[in-house]
Amino acid sequence: MVETDRRSTDEVRQPEPPLPEESGLTLEEYLAMQQAIGHPTRFRILRTLDINDELSAAELKSAIDVEPHNFHYHLDELVDVGLVDKRQRQTADSHGFYTYYRPTAMGRGILEHGVEELMRREREFNDAYS
Repeated sequence: MVETDRRSTDEVRQPEPPLPEESGLTLEEYLAMQQAIGHPTRFRILRTLDINDELSAAELKSAIDVEPHNFHYHLDELVDVGLVDKRQRQTADSHGFYTYYRPTAMGRGILEHGVEELMRREREFNDAYS
């Protein structure tokens, strides 16, 4: 049996470009953010930072259940794609100088309007039909 195409190539609609020409980020950068947040450990790191605003690496590591040798790899991935800011404290406190991490606006946005939005919708659906 021969399968025929329903539409000719000229009839297939093409989507609009996903970003405006003056976008501050490229499509590849957005996709890298999406890929980074798609890993369970990085998702937990970003969520933990989001509810705490900022944490040192030691505070964050103690809050996340992850193998110590993998922790900085995942944290660095989030920093590299722009979902987490890494800052060095400028003045010493009783613990001295340390590096701390906090979510960027993009990091907060990808949580609120991405994965967590899908989870909210599922909860609403389940509540409506339970």
